[in-house]
Amino acid sequence: MIKNLIVYFLFLNALMNLSSLKADNKIEHKIAVLVNEDVITSYDIIQRLKLTAILQGINLNNQNNQLMINNAVDELIQEKVKLEKINEYNIKVDEEEYLSFESNFFLRNNIDQSKILSLLKENNIDYQELRGLLMKELSWGKLISGLYLRLTSVSQIEIDEIISKNPNITNEQAQSLVTQRQLDLQSSKLLRDIMNEATIEYR
Repeated sequence: MIKNLIVYFLFLNALMNLSSLKADNKIEHKIAVLVNEDVITSYDIIQRLKLTAILQGINLNNQNNQLMINNAVDELIQEKVKLEKINEYNIKVDEEEYLSFESNFFLRNNIDQSKILSLLKENNIDYQELRGLLMKELSWGKLISGLYLRLTSVSQIEIDEIISKNPNITNEQAQSLVTQRQLDLQSSKLLRDIMNEATIEYR
């Protein structure tokens, strides 16, 4: 999906020490992608690249940086079109909701929150980058639930199948897993549809 990868590699080489993820503060904000006239800059890509590497505990190097760049750009493009749909339905998230979601994010991914926040600061990544990422994830989840939860249907066969593979979970947990699986399918379909409708221009 990515074009002009050499441009992004030049930004990486100029702005980032791959072993420590240290970046120069003086980053030129060049337009890299237009998504329905909404801009993604080279700075956005670098910030997302570093944020993802920190959250996933990945050391960037010459073997993985191309894949990481591609993934970062794809994620940013998808977030742009998701945000349009979120705004279309006027999805709102209050502070209590967000803080609970953030805490659960660190817990379910077994991530040390204080360590991550410290690494963000060390690598010149604004906390708002992380907050924005999680806020969009939470908002998209609320949108999908609002649109499709009432359409989900869970059979006892599906519940029994999950419990047979995971004997320690409860009937209620199994039902939630089946429901979430159906919502995930609807999420993927909606994202695919809006991506197909989007105008994406690489600079």
